[in-house]
Amino acid sequence: MTEQTFSLQPFPSTEFFPNLKIAGNIARNSNQLTICYTLGGNLKEIVLAKSVADRREDIAPPANTPSRKHELWKETCFEFFLGIKDAQRYWEFNLSPAGHWNVYRFDGYRQRMQEETAFENLPFNVDNQADSLVLTLNVDLDKIISVEQAIEVGITTVIKHKDGEVTYWALTHRGAEADFHIRESFIVKL
Repeated sequence: MTEQTFSLQPFPSTEFFPNLKIAGNIARNSNQLTICYTLGGNLKEIVLAKSVADRREDIAPPANTPSRKHELWKETCFEFFLGIKDAQRYWEFNLSPAGHWNVYRFDGYRQRMQEETAFENLPFNVDNQADSLVLTLNVDLDKIISVEQAIEVGITTVIKHKDGEVTYWALTHRGAEADFHIRESFIVKL
C-alpha cells in the first residue's frame, strides 16, 4: 500500500481565507484508491448544502438520492485528477458535499471531455460537523486502469463562499490562472 498526506493551498491571486484548511490523505492498495479530505474552519461562510430552514435558491439542496450531475465545480466541490504515468489520458473526479458526483475522461489536456461510463455510481461518505467536513471515497480503479500501471494524481477543491466568491485550492498551482488540468500539477505518485 502507498499512502500520502496532503495539504491544499488556495490559488495565489484569490483572497486568502486564513480560517480555512483543506488537508487529507490518499492511498492506493493494489487497485483500490482511498482519498479523504478534511475541510476545517468557519464552515458557516461556505456554501455546502441547503438546510431545511434555508430558503436561498443559490445553494444546492442536500441529496436524498446522490446522483451523477454536471458542473459540480460551480459550487463547493472536492476533486481529484488521475492520470496514468507517461500517458496523456486522464480522469477528473468531482464529489459534492451534497452527495452528487461525476467522473470525466479526457484524451489529453482538456481534449475530448466525456463522461466516464465505467462508473455507474460513486458512493462516498460526508461527515459534516460544526467546524469540519470530512469526505471519504473508496474507488476501485480496475474499471479504468490496470493494477500494474503507475498513476499520478492532482488533488483539488473548489470552495464557494456565501458572498459568491469562489476560491480554487490545489496541491500546487502551475499556471498563470487556476487550472487543475495542467498535468505538471498531478504531483502525487501512486
